[in-house]
Amino acid sequence: MALFASPSLCIIAIISFALSYFVGVKQYTWLLSGFNEKRVQDKQKLANIVGIYNLAAGVIAAIGSVFTTPNIQIIVPIIIVGHVVLAAYVNTRMVH
Repeated sequence: MALFASPSLCIIAIISFALSYFVGVKQYTWLLSGFNEKRVQDKQKLANIVGIYNLAAGVIAAIGSVFTTPNIQIIVPIIIVGHVVLAAYVNTRMVH
């Protein structure tokens, strides 16, 4: 029996946790792509929103990597759509 049902989701979870730490805690907003960092005035709010979302995405991916259901074809598109919605929100509401 394998340790992970989906090793690729485990890798996505590790990357999401790392981004959550570096963006949410360390405030490294320069790591973000898809966000016009220079035009966002409230970088603290940007870091908090993206950090919390990446933490949630990491938890979902970590749980999905251990269990056989739901599989990767369901979880990855949900995480990608979440990132697109987050980028749209930041680029429409937080950019000046």
